[in-house]
Parts: sequence; C-alpha cells; structure tokens
Amino acid sequence: MTTSDTSIAAQLAHEGHAFVPATTMRERLAATGALSDWSAFTASWNDLGLDEYMADHGRYRRRRHAVFVAGADGTVRRAAHQPHYQGLDYNPLNGGIERWFEPIADAIGDGASLRTILAYCHALFGGLAPAVARWQVEVHQFRIEARPGEPGQPTPEGMHRDGVDYVLVLLVQRINIASGTTLIGTKQGGFTHSFTLTAPFDAALVDDNRVHHGVTPVEPLDPALPAYRDVLVVTFRRA
Repeated sequence: MTTSDTSIAAQLAHEGHAFVPATTMRERLAATGALSDWSAFTASWNDLGLDEYMADHGRYRRRRHAVFVAGADGTVRRAAHQPHYQGLDYNPLNGGIERWFEPIADAIGDGASLRTILAYCHALFGGLAPAVARWQVEVHQFRIEARPGEPGQPTPEGMHRDGVDYVLVLLVQRINIASGTTLIGTKQGGFTHSFTLTAPFDAALVDDNRVHHGVTPVEPLDPALPAYRDVLVVTFRRA
C-alpha cells in the first residue's frame, strides 16, 4: 500500500468510516488501473431503470445491479444475475423480498473504470480482513431524482446498515441539487460525523459492522431544470 492507501485503511479501521476527497480517490484509482472509459461509465447512468420496489411509492430512484465474486488470488469475476435481498432488520422499508433490478450493462461491468474500482476495493477491504478467502460483491448504480415539492431520498430507510462488511459510495455526478449530506452514526438517528459528496470521485467508505449511515434528501436548485445525484455503491460481504 502507498502512504495514502495506508492512511485511508487506518482511518476506516479506527473510526469505522472514511471520507476520501475526489483528488485522492482518483489518484488511488488511477494507480490501481485504468479509467479510460470514464465518460461512457458516467453516461451509463442515463440508462437506468425505475426502481419499482419502493414501499413509499416513490418514483425518484433509478438503478441497475450486478453481483461479482472476489477471490483470495485477487481475481474478481462476475456472477450470474440474481436478486438483491436485504432482511427487514436491515431495511424495514424495502427489505424482506427478493428485488430483481436490470443488470449493469456488460460493457460497463467489463469496462476499465468499474474493474479498477472493484480491484481497489478488493485490495483495501481485503487488506483489512486478510483471512477472508472469498467475498460476495454487489454493485449498484443509483440515480436519485429531485423535483419541485418532491425531494429525492438517497436512503429512504433512514440511518441504516446494509448487512455487509464494507461499503464504498462513489459520487459519479450531481446535477442541480442541494444537500445530499452523508451522515455517520447510529440506527436511532443520531450522527457523529457528516460530509457531502460534491465532486465526481468523492467517496465514502464504511465498515458496515460498526456504524450506521444515511444521506439527507436532495432538492433541485433550479426547479425548472433536471436535478439528480448519481452514485456507484459497492458492497463486500464475506461469502
């Protein structure tokens, strides 16, 4: 690990979370692999399907999903498409059922940017838990849309855990929105730290066994224009 990687890992190990600013995150990703398809990667958020499973009947979330398996030998391979599942104890709003989302496009799943992000996460999280021989990795493309009088809810379930070991939230872009502040704290709603992902490559890293996290609603700055927040969420769970 470089000094930067060691510092990020140390903060995650010590505090249970880390905010990594865009300049550092992009530098670390570029040192891991290529980001040569970043423009196409970003543009793929324009082709996400509406999340039809929202128990609050919200129409503000679009997403795609894929599952990968990461091995002790450093390899990361894509698994067969499968549902996303969370128990009600982790997601009381939308949990308790299998949720089938449109798969992440093959060109994106096999592309340089996503493969580099997965390799970085594998090295970082694997370094924190070297005894784990196999990880189940879930990847989510999220777009949260905001409209006048209808804020977008990045985490409608509130402060929560995802039921995994580690989480990366990477900002891809935010267009014409206010707020979207990440909160780190407890399930009861109290929070100990907060920060806002504002620039592409800003990232939040979370030890899901130790802290809860949530994100405040987003609202349009200019109600006459499209407003949305695009993030990539990657979770690692011991398989």
